[in-house]
Amino acid sequence: MSNAGTEHAAPYGYTADKDAYLKRLRRIEGQVRGIARMVEEDQYCIDILTQVAAVNKALHAVSMGLLEEHISHCVVGAAQESQASGSDDAVQEKVQEATAAIGRLLR
Repeated sequence: MSNAGTEHAAPYGYTADKDAYLKRLRRIEGQVRGIARMVEEDQYCIDILTQVAAVNKALHAVSMGLLEEHISHCVVGAAQESQASGSDDAVQEKVQEATAAIGRLLR
């Protein structure tokens, strides 16, 4: 995992929705435990694959939410900062972070 962005004192874009994200992630964690139990119990492979697909979809939704928060909070904040400073370095850094994150999501 990268520590990119850890130097910021301001809350991250997802901070306002942190409890909702944690609730969703705990639900996903429970789903994954359920899949492991299905495998332990030798359940039908298609049923297991259906549950894996559901977990993937749920994780995708979390990822997209976090990406949207990054763009609307971090990238926009960097753009505002660049207007004040006259340098677009912060914007370019945040756009590159978002682009890399999108690339990882598409792999």
